[in-house]
Amino acid sequence: MIPRRAVRALCARLRREGKRIVFTNGCFDILHAGHAQYLRRAAALGDVLFVGLNGDLSVRRLKGEGRPVQKAADRAYLLASLSCVSYVAVFPEDTPARLIREVLPHVLVKGGDWKGKQIVGADVVRAHGGDVKTIRFLPGRSTSTILSRARGVSR
Repeated sequence: MIPRRAVRALCARLRREGKRIVFTNGCFDILHAGHAQYLRRAAALGDVLFVGLNGDLSVRRLKGEGRPVQKAADRAYLLASLSCVSYVAVFPEDTPARLIREVLPHVLVKGGDWKGKQIVGADVVRAHGGDVKTIRFLPGRSTSTILSRARGVSR
């Protein structure tokens, strides 16, 4: 996990080194096969995969009471343990807009459920010559589904 205050300098160095930076973000509350496949596919679009991770209060505001199931430090540790993930930074805001402006990735990636929707940060990335891509999710894999099954409720 990289401290937020170090993000700009790190990404500037990576760009100077000619690295193609890919950025994605999410809550990643319960890491599952769908997340792993999505992150691997995102990483294949560049040299460095930078993951913005919603902080605990942000997840609670977005997902509701009882979430996150895991604290940000644990979620960040798990993400950083994946070989396809280069860097993880936690952001407290509800959207990654500010973090995207700090990273200025070459490629911004979101899940296929965002296709045709307003992707936060897309304007910033495109204004700097970058691309915005959507990646299809692995069907039937989601944190909500896993939590429902754990509670004995089928989805």
